[in-house]
Amino acid sequence: MNTSSVEYYGTGKRKSSVARVHLRAGCGEVRLNGRTIDEYFGGLAALKMVVRQPLAVTETNDKFDVVASISGGGISSQAGALRHGISRALCEFNSELRKRLKSEGFLTRDARAKERKKYGQKGARRRFQFSKR
Repeated sequence: MNTSSVEYYGTGKRKSSVARVHLRAGCGEVRLNGRTIDEYFGGLAALKMVVRQPLAVTETNDKFDVVASISGGGISSQAGALRHGISRALCEFNSELRKRLKSEGFLTRDARAKERKKYGQKGARRRFQFSKR
């Protein structure tokens, strides 16, 4: 790879996952934690599609190589964090793409997270079984 080329950076977050994304000029290769997208997500085509959505919407599929390091959360939230990070990096590359990405909802940080367990209860909402006698 050419290290002197321009690089665009974006941080994506979803639940407890964080993706640090670097976009470099290239042919559309996606590397996640040193592995290809097929090795990382296996046979989960839906997650691979989620990751590539920002590039498809902005028609930059074959313009950039994506190099990302992802940590935390599960595989689904990591895909969401990666989509968020790619979208932010694309905005850094060209601010005119922001309108298209915003209308698709890729720049919005999905704030939904797991609710904490409360004391005196079995879970966040679930109660212990009630016994009258």
